[in-house]
Amino acid sequence: MTRPTDAAPQPRPASRWAALIVLLLVAVLTTASVAATPVRSVGTWPRTALADGSVEVIADEDVPDEVLVSRTLLEAADSALVVPADASPAVLGRAVELSATRRVPVYRVSAATAPAVAAELDRLRVRRVVTVGGPIPDLRRRTSADPKELIEGPAPAGSSPVLLLSGPSAVPAATGRAAGATVIVLPVPDPRASGAAVAALKRDDSAVRAVGAGFGDRGVLTDRIQAARTVPELPGGGQLLFPSRRVVALYGSPDSRTLGPLGRQDLPSTVQRAKEVAGQYGSLSSVPVIPGFEIIATIASEEPDFRGAYTRPVPVKVLEPWVDAAEKAGIYVTLDLQPGRMDFLAQAKMYERLLERPNVGLALDPEWRLAPDQVHLAQIGAVRPAEVNRTAAWLADLVRRRNLPQKAFVLHQFDEAMLGDRARLDTGHPELATVVHADGHGVPGVKLDTWHRLITGLPPGIWMGWKNFYTEDTPIFSPARTMSVKPRPWFISYQ
Repeated sequence: MTRPTDAAPQPRPASRWAALIVLLLVAVLTTASVAATPVRSVGTWPRTALADGSVEVIADEDVPDEVLVSRTLLEAADSALVVPADASPAVLGRAVELSATRRVPVYRVSAATAPAVAAELDRLRVRRVVTVGGPIPDLRRRTSADPKELIEGPAPAGSSPVLLLSGPSAVPAATGRAAGATVIVLPVPDPRASGAAVAALKRDDSAVRAVGAGFGDRGVLTDRIQAARTVPELPGGGQLLFPSRRVVALYGSPDSRTLGPLGRQDLPSTVQRAKEVAGQYGSLSSVPVIPGFEIIATIASEEPDFRGAYTRPVPVKVLEPWVDAAEKAGIYVTLDLQPGRMDFLAQAKMYERLLERPNVGLALDPEWRLAPDQVHLAQIGAVRPAEVNRTAAWLADLVRRRNLPQKAFVLHQFDEAMLGDRARLDTGHPELATVVHADGHGVPGVKLDTWHRLITGLPPGIWMGWKNFYTEDTPIFSPARTMSVKPRPWFISYQ
């Protein structure tokens, strides 16, 4: 929540035939290669069978991921490891370590998965099965608990695939590595979600194999791989905001000491302060923490000001140096709109030049969205879902047109009426990471009551945000206490 203020900035023919003949030959050979799906034999052990240069999604909900991985990547293996499906993390860790040192596949086994695992061991012609962690369901073959029985074998030589996995992936990842794959484990089944995945796909023209129905069909995955290779990345890597990172931001407006900590020091000092505040969360977060600026781009005013709308836009030329410095420093920027009697979409379009930048998102502050007969502080503003949806649709279209990474679309809220019927909000734009940002302040009990109200009945696809107030929270939540809130917020700001 921000109080209005008057302190604001003013707003050749033979060669063509030869090239054509070469292209036709390449096309014919490529088509024949794909149609025949040739086996690439490798003289090492285990041996792999891959079709070069293609993208595939491998999915079967009735088969464990590690079996799908070995079906896809392995032609044969002499030895294998098996582990109970309910094994402890320590036991799984031991099995994964053995798989890495001996270069053999590893499988979890339960009563439900035993038939699929046994069939895969038969297909691979496995002769030695070593158990880790205790008894397992019958696999129709002799097993041993002695790792010395494992026959070591190097991973396949030559080119290898990029293997994409998502979810609990330690065991399938181990099997993939034993097969010589470049394994990328993603927080969600989308190659754009990880800087490591993007880097691997940019530097490697090998075949790509994705395990799990969540990756979509081959066409969807191909499009996402193309985006991963061509779309600019976000601070911290990748092109999807969450859940690959957490943003911790300073809130305020340039050159204004009254609107929040962002404007209480010069720009270089603000960059340093944002990094320090975000750094306090590093050891508390399971994902990287990215510093942020949440910049009030249009400031609610007590006077009619801009077009009689009780709002004063900060000129783009004033904000550009802040966005430039943020981009250089790896800081994510969110432009916050306090539109008065203007429409959110009309104000967003004023900052299109900045929103075309990969590291810039948008925040709507309905507290300061006035009806035609309202003034600030006399009433709490509100916005209709239809207006939010128009703004979201425009922003999503901008992302598509400009080939941009996903953008934060932050909706501030502390009062239920501020966003109207949230069930009517369109949260289905994959180009946007929609955040409901809890703006309540006061004593801890009041803040938590506001939080619990806001997380109730959320539409699908929402990420939660939280704000700490240096002067209006009594006491202010520490980083540890902020991260103890359930669900953990993904976007945290300081005012």
